[in-house]
Amino acid sequence: MAEEAATAAAQPLTYVQEAILKKRKSTEELALRRRAQLQLSQKRSKQSKSSDFKMPEQFIRDYRDKELDLIRMKHRVKRRVPPVAPLNSKLLFIIRIQGKNDMHPKTKKILNNLRLRRVLSGIFVKATDAILAMLQKVEPYVTYGYPNLANVRELIIKKGFANIDKQRVPLTDNNIVEQELGKYGILCTEDIVHEIANVGPHFKEVTSFLWPFMLNKPDGGLRRTKRMYKDGGETGNREDHINELISKLN
Repeated sequence: MAEEAATAAAQPLTYVQEAILKKRKSTEELALRRRAQLQLSQKRSKQSKSSDFKMPEQFIRDYRDKELDLIRMKHRVKRRVPPVAPLNSKLLFIIRIQGKNDMHPKTKKILNNLRLRRVLSGIFVKATDAILAMLQKVEPYVTYGYPNLANVRELIIKKGFANIDKQRVPLTDNNIVEQELGKYGILCTEDIVHEIANVGPHFKEVTSFLWPFMLNKPDGGLRRTKRMYKDGGETGNREDHINELISKLN
């Protein structure tokens, strides 16, 4: 027995390679980091849910804001509608500049129909009577005007995305343009620029192909006011001055 015990004691300890030890330590550290991230995420989720809780006074305030928005919309509609675009300008660029909890559902629906679902999103439209009537209803939340050729080109090149199967696809390859719009004779981004700038016969198909433009927040932000641009505010028709704003946001 004594000899067996001595033999066992003399046997070397099991050798673990240094690489295995390092890998094990790295795995343990990764697990700890993931656990910490999960706990932080859960904590933020709880904080977010608690911050989403509204007091009754906030519900009342939001309801009054929405009803006031509807009343103002009706007053704007009753006004005599002046011509928005001169006869030599059929093209408008519309930018949504504000509007969240204070909007009536009817206002929100019109903005959604214009595909302006987010603040600082923009679209090209043809200045028809139907479009002008919609703009009058949502005037406190949008600004618009007549984009020049340079800004049409810059927007499409810098911010242009295609809407393919409801997916936002960057316009990095003219094959995408040819595949979707080739049947209209539009084969590249320059053809898109030409069609939009001239409000060509396939303007509707081209603008439907384009995803709404997601613009940058300007330095210093925009003033949160519903005053008209002509009265020193931010909203409504800027005419040719929309080009200055596009340059800041592009």
